This record gives sequence, C-alpha cells and structure tokens, in this order.
Amino acid sequence: MTPVARSGFLAGHRRSLLVPSAALLWGTQFAFLNPAIGIILVSLYGASAGEVGLALAAYNVSGFVSTLVVPTRADRRGDYLRPLLWCGGFTIALTTALALATTLPLAVLALVALGGPAGIAIGLLFAYQRHTGASVQQIMRTRAVFSFAWVGGPPFAAFLMGVLGQRSVLWVVAALGVLGLALTRVMMHAHATSPHANAAPPQGEPMGVALRRPEVLVLLGTFVALGAALNAAVSSLPLLVTGELGLDVEWSGIALGTCAALEIPILVLLGRITARFGPRRVVAVGCLAGLVYYAAMTLAASPVVLVVGQLPNAVFIATMSGVGLTLFQDVVGRPGLASSLFMNTTRVGAIVAGPVIALGGTSALGYSGVFLGCGLLVLVGMVVLVTPRLTRAATARRAA
Repeated sequence: MTPVARSGFLAGHRRSLLVPSAALLWGTQFAFLNPAIGIILVSLYGASAGEVGLALAAYNVSGFVSTLVVPTRADRRGDYLRPLLWCGGFTIALTTALALATTLPLAVLALVALGGPAGIAIGLLFAYQRHTGASVQQIMRTRAVFSFAWVGGPPFAAFLMGVLGQRSVLWVVAALGVLGLALTRVMMHAHATSPHANAAPPQGEPMGVALRRPEVLVLLGTFVALGAALNAAVSSLPLLVTGELGLDVEWSGIALGTCAALEIPILVLLGRITARFGPRRVVAVGCLAGLVYYAAMTLAASPVVLVVGQLPNAVFIATMSGVGLTLFQDVVGRPGLASSLFMNTTRVGAIVAGPVIALGGTSALGYSGVFLGCGLLVLVGMVVLVTPRLTRAATARRAA
C-alpha cells in the first residue's frame, strides 16, 4: 500500500469510528439522565406521583416540537452535524439549570425550555449516518453501541446519587455535554474532508404526503403505544424499586444495566432474523416479550424477578428501537424525516406515559399499576400493527 493510500485508509478508518463514539457518548448522557429525572423531581423538589407525570408530559411536548422541526429542516440542507452541535449546548444548559433550581416550577421550566432541544441528538446522528450511505446492518450496530452505554450508565448514575446525592449526576451529564461538543466539532471537520462533503440534500416526499400514507399511519400508531409503555416503565422503575419493593435505588440501575447488556447481542442478531421473518413479525414477537415483562413487573416481589425479567424487556426494546428505526427509514425516503417521525412516536408515547404514570402511581397497586398500564399499551400497539396485515390476508383468501 502506498503512503497516500495508507493515509486515506487510516483517515477513513478514523471517520468510521466517529459515529459509534458519538452514539456511545450520547447514549451515556441519556442513560445517566432519563431514568434519574423522576427520582430527581421527587427527592430534590418534593414532587408527587401526579406532578412527576405532568412534568414528564410537559418535557416531552417540548421534545416533540423540537424533534418535528429540527431534523426535517436538516434534510433541506443535508446538514445534520451543526444541529447536533447545538444539542450539546442545550444539554449543558439543562443540567446546570436543574442542579441550580430551587423550586419544582423552575425545574419543570428548564425541562421544557432546554430538555426538548437537547433530546433530539440521537435522531440527528442516525439521520446523518443514513444520509452518508450507511447500511441497515451498520445502523443496527450503532444502535447496539447506544445500548452498550446503558450497561454501565444507570448503575453508575444510581451509585453517584446514592453516594454523592442526586445533583451529582447532573454535573456529570454536563461534563459529558462538553465532550459531545468537542466530538461533534471533530465530526464536522472529518465530514468536510470526506467523499460525502458535497452530497446533495436527500430527496423524498414531504411530511404532509408521508402522513397520508396508510403504511406510515399504522407505524405511527404502533410505535406511539410501544413508546408510551417504554417511557412509563423506565421513568417508574426507580420508584417501583424504592417505593413498592423496598430496595435501594441502586437496584434500578442494576436492572436497567442488565437489560442494556442483553440488548447488545439481540440487536446484532436482529438483522439476520428480520431478513428471514420480516420486520413486522419480529416486532410482533417483541411485543409478546414486552407483555411478559410488564406482567412480571406488576407482580414482582423480589430483586430476582426484577433482574430476570430484563431478558424479555431487552427483546422488546431491541425490536422496537432497532427494527422500528430501520423500518421507518425504509418506508420514508428522507432520513431526517424518518428519524423525526420515529423519534416523535417515542415523544408522543412519552406524553401518553405521563398520565399513565400519574394514574397508575395513584392507584391501589401503587407503581405496580404503572406496569399494568404498560402491558395494556403494548397489547394495543401489537393489535394496530397486525390487524391491517390480517385483514388484507383475509380479503385475499375471500377473493381467491
């Protein structure tokens, strides 16, 4: 290999490591902050179960608007890294504001004004990867790296909160935001010298046309329900562990870390499994696994059930997040719009999760009632997904 060729190879190899590194960094930030929001609102500001649910709903309304606007505007220029740079700034501002806030209204204001724009980073990252020619397998591997961040993130965050107090995790996320800014600048420089630097903006149908397609509407309905279940469960798990099971908060970190560790090999296998059986069948099987997990958490009475139940939970999350993302990217041509629609199903689901947490947490079952509601949401999502396919099959048989 000539020196010039060797230099190009090394430059390409370094560029190929930037996206997984960014996924690891952003995944760690989310793994630290998202599961801790509920317990931070309760412990620092004395929020009740109803107030936690309403605060999370308001926070995710802000995220919905940001996720709807920013990635689709990025499609127009084919530039997904500059908005990613702003996400790092919003993350630093959010965690600083939460750490310094003295009342619950100020904390909720910070979540609404700063948390929504900060939360669109991972969608921009996947849109950038798709725009630069990544295959489905590469995107699934990047999603596996994102899950890997959750292996050590929640346990370490729970450990920090247990030893140094709840505010400590906020300062760590702020430091990670600074690293995110630096890495994004490196990615921008690498992109400017890559073969994709002068690529034309992606072409495809606008949002208004895409939202009129029945296939897109079915996907939206399905993943809103599944996203609501996932968000409500993640936010309520620390409260279930401490309030209902009487365990230390560290157990919620252990459970989420176990789930994330199991997701990694599952995501790697999903590419082959999906190619053989089809994405919708794989998602339907993932829904069945989700039903098993939520039933177990509704009846959970020991840390053994808590940890063992993470296996079906990992199958559910991997099929929803991994196969779901690539399914949207296949159906919708513009990568920013596809990521926007997929991420917004999670955002809308998180808005729905707020009332689920509020109602379930104040029911006779306590926070176990939240997981019962999650199971019902997964059942609704599975019905929405499979009913059109079953209807078409029945119509074809009658016609034959």
